[in-house]
Amino acid sequence: MDAITEGVNNINISESYKKNRIQVSNTKKPLFFYVNLAKRYMQQHNEVELSALGMAIATVVTVAEILKNNGLAVEKKIMTSTVEIKDDSRGRPVQKAKIEILLGKTENFDELMAAAAAAAAEDGENGDVDEQGA
Repeated sequence: MDAITEGVNNINISESYKKNRIQVSNTKKPLFFYVNLAKRYMQQHNEVELSALGMAIATVVTVAEILKNNGLAVEKKIMTSTVEIKDDSRGRPVQKAKIEILLGKTENFDELMAAAAAAAAEDGENGDVDEQGA
């Protein structure tokens, strides 16, 4: 019985606050902010959960597709639901669509990230040389 109680307590802790969850907003940050943040989260946690409500759902789907098309992520799980949010201007609850996409690293994630870092470092070196020569 103690093992069951402990398991339930652990689930509640991990569900209430996930270190690898990114809650995407529609207006606050540019698209590639979320792409780069998701890459960083996957490096640290091996997977990332992208979450969004309403109009921000398109942004989450785009971020997930960019990561998948670049060979960095594989889709593990997609969850959709409807949540009730209190709208202060209307004074009554409003139904909002919600999506959560769980992405995991691909087998060659680390190789691709290392290659991208090397290319960025090389571009940085070339850029410095051009500036000094001008």
